[in-house]
Parts: sequence; C-alpha cells; structure tokens
Amino acid sequence: MTDDPAKALCPQARPYVLKEEAGATRWWCACGRSKAQPFCDGSHAGTAFTPLETVCPESRMVAWCGCKATKTPPYCDGSHSRL
Repeated sequence: MTDDPAKALCPQARPYVLKEEAGATRWWCACGRSKAQPFCDGSHAGTAFTPLETVCPESRMVAWCGCKATKTPPYCDGSHSRL
C-alpha cells in the first residue's frame, strides 16, 4: 500500500454493500484513507481528493466502490476484479 497523496488507496478489493434509506446523504471517500469506509472522515486532507456527495433517491441496497478504481463513482462497477 502506497502513501502517495496523489494516488487513491484500495482499502477493500470488493464493494461495501449497504442498505441505504431514501433521501440519505452520504459522502463517499474517494481517497481510500478514511477509517469510516466507504464514507469520508476527512482523511483526504493534504491530498488531491475530495469526497463525493451522494443522495440516495430510494431505499435500496447500494454497492459502494471499495477499491476506489471504479469508472462510475461512487458505485462499484467491478473494477476490483481487474486489480
């Protein structure tokens, strides 16, 4: 694992699958440094990353990207299978 602030870390090579409620606002961690994965805890300070705000339109299960390599942030697109 690198600590280069210009590169996202991969905290988990699979998605975080969580039940989200309609209207819930979440800040997805884009840097991979948060201790509150998959959500931001401010650990991106000093990096080029900013969290991504997401509002869930309906109650449902959400597959949040855990590898930080997705092409469809903040959601898992299977990129972890190519790491």
